[in-house]
Amino acid sequence: MTAGADDTARRGAPEARYDPRVTLFSRRLPAVVTRADLAWLVTPTYAEALSVEDDEAHDRLERALLHPELVDDLLWGISEALPARQGARTTEDQLVDRLSKALHARRGKVTAAAAGPSISAVLVRINVELGLAPEPMRATLRTDKGQALLDDGLRRLGAHLVNELLK
Repeated sequence: MTAGADDTARRGAPEARYDPRVTLFSRRLPAVVTRADLAWLVTPTYAEALSVEDDEAHDRLERALLHPELVDDLLWGISEALPARQGARTTEDQLVDRLSKALHARRGKVTAAAAGPSISAVLVRINVELGLAPEPMRATLRTDKGQALLDDGLRRLGAHLVNELLK
């Protein structure tokens, strides 16, 4: 997201970042959860919420994820969920390794996230990138209320995906 000061506060100080756009749980996360993986993981939620075929949903997500900011946002949501799954003796690398193995084993078995206003905000964000939602929606998502709703949706979607993968 490009929301200015709110975005910086959410993601941390610029010098603390691995990627200039987002602070992640692990520097390895973008290599483990690729753009293609994100498309597969989010497809069930997108397809169910927008009542489109899985193939159409996947195609749209592949196109939307060509926007690096959207990839960063989805990875941020996953990053926010990972600490809750990290045990006292589990290292960051161990958890990311477990996520990597689960991703290959369960990628096609992920179910849709529960619908709600915050998940809908994420889907609107995706549709704005695709040009399927009116451009003024981007400005709405940048307001304080819109940003808070979008952040909550990214966290909820990330938590859902992590829970689905690490069952």
